[in-house]
Amino acid sequence: MRTISAGLGAAAVVLFFANVLLGSYLVSLPDFFRLLAGENIPGAGFIVLENRLPRAVAGTLVGVAFGLAGSIFQTMLRNPLASPDIIGISYGASASAVAAMVLFGAAGFAVSAAAMGGALAVALLIYLLSHRQAGPSNAASGRLVLVGIGFAAVLQALVHYLLTRADIQTAQAALVWLTGSLNSSNWDRAGALAGCLLVLLPAVAALSRSLRGLEMGDDAAAGLGVKVAPARLYLMAAAVLLAAAATAAAGPVAFISFLAAPIARRLLGGRGSLTVSALVGTVIVLAADFTAATLVPQFLPGATALPVGVVTGALGAPFLLWLLVSTNRVGRGG
Repeated sequence: MRTISAGLGAAAVVLFFANVLLGSYLVSLPDFFRLLAGENIPGAGFIVLENRLPRAVAGTLVGVAFGLAGSIFQTMLRNPLASPDIIGISYGASASAVAAMVLFGAAGFAVSAAAMGGALAVALLIYLLSHRQAGPSNAASGRLVLVGIGFAAVLQALVHYLLTRADIQTAQAALVWLTGSLNSSNWDRAGALAGCLLVLLPAVAALSRSLRGLEMGDDAAAGLGVKVAPARLYLMAAAVLLAAAATAAAGPVAFISFLAAPIARRLLGGRGSLTVSALVGTVIVLAADFTAATLVPQFLPGATALPVGVVTGALGAPFLLWLLVSTNRVGRGG
C-alpha cells in the first residue's frame, strides 16, 4: 500500500504543479518559487498567486474531501453505489444553492452556505427515514441507498423547476455551479475548505477503526467492540460534512465520490483505504481540471475552458454503467 500511496502522491504533486505552471502563460519552476518568496515578476504574480495557485489548492482539497466522503459511505454501507452524488446528498446541496440563487438572488458565500445547509438537511432526512423504516441495526443498509436515490430524483426535478423560473443570467450562473467548477476558486474558499478539513480529518482518523469493523458487517463489528448505531451515525455525519464542504467550495463535481473508492480498491487488490481513496480523488480532480482548463482550449480550436465537472461526468457515467452491469452479473446489483 505504501508504494501505491507514494505513486499517487507523486502523481498529485506533478498534476498540482502542472495546473499552476502550464497554460497559455507559462511559468518556470524557479520563477514560481521566486514569486512565493515575495519577488515581483510582472505579469506572473496575479496569474499564479491569485488565479492558478488557489485553484490548484482548492482542487486538491476538493479531491481529498470527496474521495474520503465516498470511501466512508461505500465502506460503511458495503455498497459501491452509496456515494453522496448517487444517494441524494449532493442533490440536496444543489437544490438549496439553486433556490438561494433563483429565489433570493444569493451569490458567493451565501450560495456556499446554502449548499452546505441543504446537504446536511437532506442527509438527516435520509437517515431518519431509513432508520425509521429499517430499524436501528440496518439504518444504513441498502434501504438507505434506495431512500437516497428517491430523494435525488425529487430534488433533481426541483432544480429543473427552479431553473425554468430563473432569468437567463441567473440560470447560466446556476448551471455552471451545478456542473461543478473551480473557475471561481479563490483563497477565501480554499481557506474555508482547509479549515473544515483540519477539523474533519482527525475525526475521520479516530473513526477509522469503527469503519473497518462495519465493513465486515454489524455482527462482526459488535463482536469487535464497536457500538454499531453510534459509530454509523458519526461516520455518516463526518462523510456528509466532507461532501458538503467540498460542494460548497466547488459545486457538486460529478462522480468524484463515486469513483475514488472503487479505483482505490482495485489498485490495492480489493482492500479499502481512506488514504488511497483521498489521493485518488485528488488525482482525478487535478487531472480533470488540467484537461478542462488547459488541454481542451489548446488542442480544440475555438474551444474555451470547461468546468471540471464536465470531464469528471464524462469519466463517471461509463463507470457507473459498467458497475451496474458487472454487479448485476454476479448477483450483487440492485
